[in-house]
Formats: sequence, C-alpha cells, structure tokens
Amino acid sequence: MAFKPLCGKMLTFVVAGAFSLTTLADVKPVEKLDIDQYLGTWTEIAAIPQFFQRKCVRDTRAIYSLAEPSLIRVQNTCTRSDGGRELVEGRARRLDPDVPGKLEVTFVELFGEYRFWVSGGYWVIALDPDYQWAVVGHPSRRFGWVLAREHRLSPVALAEVIGRIKSQGYDACEFVITPQTGGLSVRRPLCEVLQ
Repeated sequence: MAFKPLCGKMLTFVVAGAFSLTTLADVKPVEKLDIDQYLGTWTEIAAIPQFFQRKCVRDTRAIYSLAEPSLIRVQNTCTRSDGGRELVEGRARRLDPDVPGKLEVTFVELFGEYRFWVSGGYWVIALDPDYQWAVVGHPSRRFGWVLAREHRLSPVALAEVIGRIKSQGYDACEFVITPQTGGLSVRRPLCEVLQ
C-alpha cells in the first residue's frame, strides 16, 4: 500500500523533471557570433541580481579581449557603495564550434591556469546586428545580463531587448537596471523602464 503513493510521487517528480528539461531547452544561443566583433568593453544595462555581484552598486562593465587563440580574457569591474572599484578576471571559451553563441566562463585560477571544471554557461541569446547590445543568458534562466556598448540604450533598443528576453522565456521584470554614470540611475525592474 505504501508503494503506490511513492510511485505517484516518483511519477510526479519524473514528469515535472521532464517538463523542466523541456522548458530549459527552449533557451537558444545566437547562431552567429563573431568573437572579434564581440571583444571590447560592454556596459551592464540590467541583470538578474546575483550574489557574486552583491558589492556592485553602479558602473558595472565587462571587458573582453583575446588571452590566447582559444581563450577570451574577461575583466569585470564595478563601483562599490564606498566608491571603491571591484575587479575580477576570468577566462571564457566556446563550448561547441558549431554553436558559436554558447560559451562557458570561469574565474577559478589555479597554478597560473584557469580551470574550467568550475565554470558557468555564458550564452549569447540575443545580439544587435551591429554588436551595439547583447543579452547573455543561461539555460536555467537564473542568470541574465543586458550589455551595451554605451551607458544607455534608446527606448527602441530597450523595447527590442525586452522582447528578445521574453521570447527566450525569461521574465523581463527579473532583470534589474544597473545604475550607470551617464545612463539610467535608478535601480528598478527592466520591465518598468518603458512605462
């Protein structure tokens, strides 16, 4: 008799797990990504708040450059509440040469080498044709960043970014504006910016 409820719970778990996997598979990286065009400085316009960015209160930037032929140097900087700057450096690489928008990044350096056994997915899931803005996501949808070459995006570009975020199954309200000097200065949900 105790076996039936357990089977029912197991079946519910398996079905829910299968549904989750189907849902997660819906996040798709861009089909084309020219790394040379992607390199350079990006400003964080909005992000899903993360514990590892908890000290950052404004002016968050990512600088990408070639470290060696197959690795991208990642330098993330931001301003803390005391006015000081935070800097963290890592490396990124493509996961699959056939899927250029799917990368992984690590910030773990051991004995002078970056170790990808502790890495996170970095998927470019939306990209302006002129590489003026990008949306970076993750198959779990727990991570997300809106990046731009400038400190702000036009209302037209923001509307397109929000549409692209929603088309990937994200809730645009989970993204929070990152205050920028010369850009938006109030931390609020991205979904409220155009209201």
